[in-house]
Amino acid sequence: MVALSELSEQQRDLAQRRFEVLRPHIEDGVALADAAAAAGIPARTARHWLARFRVGGLPGLARAPRRDRDTRRQPAELVALVEGLALRRPRSSTAHIHRQAVRVAGERGWRAPSYGTVRSIVVALDPGLVALAHDGPAGYRDRFELVFRREAAAANAIWQADHTQLDVMILDEQGRPARPWLTAILDDFSRAVAGYAVNVGAPSALQTALALRQAIWRKPDPVWTVCGLPGVLYSDHGSDFKSHHLEQVAADLRIQLINSTAGVPQGRGKIERLFGTITTELLPELPGYLPPAGAGPPSPPRLSLAELDAALGHWISASYHARPHSETKIAPLERWAGGGWLPRLPESLEQLDLLLLAVAKPRIVHRDGIRFAGLRYLDLTLAAYVGEPVTVRYDPRDMAEIRVFHDGKFLCRAVSPELADQTISLRELQAVRTARRRQLRSALDQRRSLVDDIALPAAPATSTPTTSQPAAPRPRLRRYRED
Repeated sequence: MVALSELSEQQRDLAQRRFEVLRPHIEDGVALADAAAAAGIPARTARHWLARFRVGGLPGLARAPRRDRDTRRQPAELVALVEGLALRRPRSSTAHIHRQAVRVAGERGWRAPSYGTVRSIVVALDPGLVALAHDGPAGYRDRFELVFRREAAAANAIWQADHTQLDVMILDEQGRPARPWLTAILDDFSRAVAGYAVNVGAPSALQTALALRQAIWRKPDPVWTVCGLPGVLYSDHGSDFKSHHLEQVAADLRIQLINSTAGVPQGRGKIERLFGTITTELLPELPGYLPPAGAGPPSPPRLSLAELDAALGHWISASYHARPHSETKIAPLERWAGGGWLPRLPESLEQLDLLLLAVAKPRIVHRDGIRFAGLRYLDLTLAAYVGEPVTVRYDPRDMAEIRVFHDGKFLCRAVSPELADQTISLRELQAVRTARRRQLRSALDQRRSLVDDIALPAAPATSTPTTSQPAAPRPRLRRYRED
């Protein structure tokens, strides 16, 4: 006996409609013929329904499924042939499979299948089996395998880190168009951006360190309160995320590093969604935006890397963090700060710099300071370390100051007098020097060419030889202009 819970929604509706025809006879004692006539149903059909209701109740009024519904009337060999043809690579059309099935059926003496029969066999195949056959393991995994989605229970419990190349063109230090990269760190629980870094070059361990430095330490913007050390840093299998230096940093700061499965981006869906939001909301408002194919020509680039950095930071703080997230229904900054908890922080920014900033150079303290990258850096603390070897660490985005360490301990922040009132990157500094060298080399080549054209003596004219006079002997003593 079939239970009501086993019936489909359509079967339940059918049984209910038939019961409504029988209801006046069952509940009110109306003659069955009169109830059937009022509903426009033949009396014989009504008697048949009544018999089925008395035996099976409401489920008995549903249409009984065909006994051969799950069986095929074609030979099993023909069904297997059609299925095998449908699973071959490259994918074949149903018409092609039907023609092959008809040919084989004629050779084997089977009844030729119709196009509809072949199509029903192809459509009934397991979609996962079809995906595995035509798209391989990767295609099957992306569509049908279950995905474990990490969910953080609190702020700073899990951070996600990843890179993306932005759909915008900017001007590099030489004024040439370049497409920048973005490294972002996202708090899994609140969806708040903990830190980011933009760069013209490809992703590197240095860019990851700069993004982590901004994410961990307090921001200059008082509104952007996200900071602290995460419990887990979740990232992909990039070489910068698996570097030996980052592993040492994570061990010292007690951060657990977890890398997603290679080739499986589904676990990083939250940060990928952030990248999509930046692409659809912020970048179209910037000059140099690269629209999708067919959406119009791109606008000419005008922003520098520093201007793009400022625009991205303002959008994160003023727009993204302030509005409710579509999934959590709470603004990211509000959700991160909820509960009145205190983030775990390093002892000092200098300790964090010593760990994270991988750009370290050995130098000697001279009487006029530390000479680095063609600049001179000074601080009163260096007076006691003249002649001593030190280690210089710096942020390539800001060459106005460097951090000086002696025997692994932080000494001071030395400032360049030439750059004390401005922020300049190492790339910009190198670009200015290169341009200046080219300018001087061009001027030198012009002057040398002018000398070659004008100042060289002409070839001596042919004349009657004269009696040569013996050359005067050179004095042995060196003579000076004052003599």
